[in-house]
Amino acid sequence: MNNQAVGNRADSFSDGNYDYPGGPSSQGQPVQAPAPSDPARKALLDVRHEVGKAVVGQDATVTGMLIALLCGGHVLLEGVPGVAKTLLVRALSTALSLDTKRVQFTPDLMPGDVTGSLVYDTHTSEFTFREGPVFTNIMLADEINRTPPKTQASLLEAMEERQVSVDGFSRPLPSPFIVAATQNPVEYEGTYPLPEAQLDRFLLKLSMPLPGRAEEIEVIRRHSEGFDPRNLQAAGVRPVAGAAELKNARDAVAEVTVAPEILGYIVDVVRATRAAPSFQLGVSPRGATALLNTSRAWAWLSGRNFVTPDDVKALSLPCLRHRVALRPEAQMDGVHVDDVLGSILASVPVPR
Repeated sequence: MNNQAVGNRADSFSDGNYDYPGGPSSQGQPVQAPAPSDPARKALLDVRHEVGKAVVGQDATVTGMLIALLCGGHVLLEGVPGVAKTLLVRALSTALSLDTKRVQFTPDLMPGDVTGSLVYDTHTSEFTFREGPVFTNIMLADEINRTPPKTQASLLEAMEERQVSVDGFSRPLPSPFIVAATQNPVEYEGTYPLPEAQLDRFLLKLSMPLPGRAEEIEVIRRHSEGFDPRNLQAAGVRPVAGAAELKNARDAVAEVTVAPEILGYIVDVVRATRAAPSFQLGVSPRGATALLNTSRAWAWLSGRNFVTPDDVKALSLPCLRHRVALRPEAQMDGVHVDDVLGSILASVPVPR
């Protein structure tokens, strides 16, 4: 099922072949609607509506970004140019009243251009630290695979430790803080593939597809009526939540219960990736933890205080696809990572 099948339902998350809960794969069982009495949940669902005023046809990606914020994780956005990756991040930060900064990653970008550096002050005759663009709430790392590994590595400490160390001093980053990195899936000339150690630090990898015909007509219609992607205020995007609501939501997600059978199911799915003949690298324990956390966040967004196997399936592709590596022979045979993960999900016994 593709992203177009999602529509504007507040209780759906679609990515790849799955639409859980409530989609065809869940045998038509009813989904408990998000409880309107929870102010934090209502605020985040309102955020999706506000982002939709600027971005058309990317509801699943918006939901994935909200899940990342709920879990305090980073997102790798993959899509061809022109599918509104930058606009989505800007609209999301506006609706959440969060600060955002964009960095265009280029071959000549230096680590200090991202993290900040010491600058000599002629008035005081001392070196002072000048903060880089990483000191923000949502950092948009545009085309992250176009900068050399040295600059890519400058983000590792910020992504993992939420701090930047310069000249022996560690400086904490604002809270919340996530990195939203983009990359082009079809153009590899002059790029530097992200190492596995860095890929594993991204909570989710979300694919942003081209819009369907009806959605593309809606995009063109908005532009014909004067929509300016550089002026979100004129588009009607307004702040409907903030850091306080996000913190309350994170606290609520932490209260979502996970049965021992679900924990076992998550481990079985992850261990199956390590035994898959098409993979030369399976998912690490960090990936299992990420799948657990995102499943809890999605369950809470769906209005439940417990995790189901469908929640785990819903997040398996975006949470695991960048943590595995195909064998060269599988690549030559045209095997796709999502297809292998889909086969694993179909073969691993589901707890009842």
